[in-house]
Amino acid sequence: MKYVPPELDLNAFNCPYCRAYAHQDWFAGGARHFARNLPMGAFFKDATLAQRHPPELFNTENSQSCLALGSVMFSKCASCNKVAVWVHDAIVYPQTGEAPAANADMPDDIQRDYNEASTILDQSPRGAAALIRLAIQKLCRELGQPGKNINDDIGALVKGGLDPRVQQALDAVRVIGNSAVHPGQIDLRDDRATAEALFKLLNLIVDKTISEPKHVAEVYASLPEGAVKAIEKRDGKAPSK
Repeated sequence: MKYVPPELDLNAFNCPYCRAYAHQDWFAGGARHFARNLPMGAFFKDATLAQRHPPELFNTENSQSCLALGSVMFSKCASCNKVAVWVHDAIVYPQTGEAPAANADMPDDIQRDYNEASTILDQSPRGAAALIRLAIQKLCRELGQPGKNINDDIGALVKGGLDPRVQQALDAVRVIGNSAVHPGQIDLRDDRATAEALFKLLNLIVDKTISEPKHVAEVYASLPEGAVKAIEKRDGKAPSK
C-alpha cells in the first residue's frame, strides 16, 4: 500500500504511532486553567507516565477556565486511538518523522539507523540522508561485501547475480550520494526530497535482497516432501534428507 504522510486536515494518513493507514479525527486545540497550588506532577502518577502518554483531549464547551488555541490541533488515529499534536501545519508530538515504516525484515542495527533518520527528517534532512547512506553501507556488509566502497560492492553483487532492480537502486544511491560523499557524512546539497528518496531505496533494497528470498524459501519449505524430491530429481540435485 502506498505510504501517505501525515498532513494537516487529511481524513486519513499513515499514523505516526502505529504506522497504519487509518482515518483521523480532528480536534481544535485548547488550554485548561491550571491552579497555582496544584503541582504539575499531579496530572501523572509518576514522572515516566508523562513520557508514555500524549496529552489528553479535553472538552472546552461551557467552560470559562479554558482557552482556545487557534494554532494547535489534535489528530486521533482510528486504528490505535493515540493522539498527535500539531502546531500550525506540523506534528510536534510524537517526533517520529514522516518516512515510511522500515521493512520488517531489515536487520536490527540497520533499522535503528533508519528509525533515527526518520525521527530527524523534519529537523535535519541532511542528517537523515547521511544516516540512510550509512545504513546502506551496513546493508552491503550484511550481503557479504566489505561495505567500504559502494561502487565496488555493487560490482561484486552484480557478479553474484544481483537482481537488476536492486543494482539500479544501489546505483541511484551512489549517484545521489556523489562519489565525493562517503556514507555517514553530511552533504550540504542534500534536501528533503533527497532524504525521502534514500528512505524508499533502502526499503526497496531490503525487500529485494532479504524479504523476497525469505518468502520464497518459506513457500518452498511448505511443499510436500514428494514434490520437493521430484523437483530435485528434475534439476539433478541430491535428494534432501
